Amino acid sequence: MTTSDRTAESTAEPGISTFKGEESALRAGRLGTAGLLLSVLAATGPLMVVAGVMPTTFAVMGVVGMPLLFLILGVVLTLFSVGYAEMSRHVHNAGAFYAYIARGLGPTAGAAAALVALVAYSALQVGIYGMFGFEVSGLAQQFLDLEIAWWIPAVLAVVAVAVLGLLKIDVNAKVLGVLLLVEVAVVVVFDIAAIGDPGSQGLSLDAFDPGTLTGVGLGTALCFCIAAFTGFEQAPVYAEETSRPHILVPRVMFLAVGGVALFFAFSAWALTVATGPAAIVGEARKQSAGLLFGLTEDRLGGTFTDIVHVLFVTGMFAALLSFHNVVARYAFAMGREGLLPARFGRTNSASGAPGTGSVLQSVISLVVVLVFAVTDSAPAGDPTAPVLRLFTWGGNVGALGVILLMATASLAVIVFFVRRGAAGAQIWRLIASGLAGLALLVIAGYTVKDFDVLLASSPGSALTWILPGVIVLAALAGVAYSLVLRARNPQAHARIGLGNEAFQLEKRAG
Repeated sequence: MTTSDRTAESTAEPGISTFKGEESALRAGRLGTAGLLLSVLAATGPLMVVAGVMPTTFAVMGVVGMPLLFLILGVVLTLFSVGYAEMSRHVHNAGAFYAYIARGLGPTAGAAAALVALVAYSALQVGIYGMFGFEVSGLAQQFLDLEIAWWIPAVLAVVAVAVLGLLKIDVNAKVLGVLLLVEVAVVVVFDIAAIGDPGSQGLSLDAFDPGTLTGVGLGTALCFCIAAFTGFEQAPVYAEETSRPHILVPRVMFLAVGGVALFFAFSAWALTVATGPAAIVGEARKQSAGLLFGLTEDRLGGTFTDIVHVLFVTGMFAALLSFHNVVARYAFAMGREGLLPARFGRTNSASGAPGTGSVLQSVISLVVVLVFAVTDSAPAGDPTAPVLRLFTWGGNVGALGVILLMATASLAVIVFFVRRGAAGAQIWRLIASGLAGLALLVIAGYTVKDFDVLLASSPGSALTWILPGVIVLAALAGVAYSLVLRARNPQAHARIGLGNEAFQLEKRAG
């Protein structure tokens, strides 16, 4: 008996959503190509990457060839997208990663992936509040001569994101679109200025020389750079809210991963041109996160640099909202399938947004920010602790979780089509998925191995195993709950990963 047959025979159980009625389905037709593309790209945070990730990677890893690294990762993630996009044509579920994994590797693996996805994306979102609070606090000091604790603007951001998260997704897409386009425009202006006024080595292409990808820092540089792509894989999360998911989701994924790879490769190259490839590592170590702002000050003046500072903040807000929406939809999909209480599987009757999941993420964000504020042990006048802890911890835990989910999804794609007897017809997609999965496992291995470097902690620090252990615990919790669910309610267990299709099957069977 197939999973579909078991689902068709299932009956509603207490505490399990029956999927019946509009409140248990996300509103279709809300997003087109542009809205979907802007929603997923907002999570990449272009200014956050160019001003934060790139200088840090140059400084800590000493790898001059970062532009080439972005192109290589673009190829790896394009290979991943080949199978992932094909899977999206067959499975339309806001659970995305865990739904695909469940359909390929079974409900228990899907349940584990669901908890990992919920924890990973939540960590990525909550971590940004630390950097956001730090930057807004700095701007208040600079422009208003006002000293405010970092957690005050962070809490205000939590409230603003909470309100927007309850609105229609197309309203969110417009907010994200405006913030993202302005942010991208500013980075492009810098890139043009850097090329128009290069450093002492002129328009050097040394950063694209494969010989620059050497040294002990290469593996860790991969970890830093792949985190910059996080967002493109979110397109299937919104599949149920598009009118033609089988067309729009694959299209947006390839546009996103290709655009991100080229945009960041070009911007990383512009940084090396501005300082000169031979000087980029030294300048990054000297100026740290101030590298971009120092270069814009020299070429575009103080007013433009002030604008960049402000847009750095608005870009982070866009990323906060984007990740919030993703977590809310994962919670919705899990509630609909019994992995969370049934109320999570219902949408707001007015906006169609997954209200309970949105509120859950807002509460988690508020609690975490307040906990870090209360336990902040930074010396007086040193506001960097929230950045070094909340942002770094959340970002690296989340990135590790997403990398592992992508690697597992690659395997799930292969198994899914083999079991359907479509291996021959999909052979080139399966090969692409296999190659991507192996590459992602290598990157995950480097991430765990060099977690002390990513956290800027000592090699013997307990954090180097405690924080990656969060992802392991999430997976184990998912497995344990799945086994309990299978024993108590095998019908509900069989529905994991089916999403709203389960209702359609029950309706036809009835």
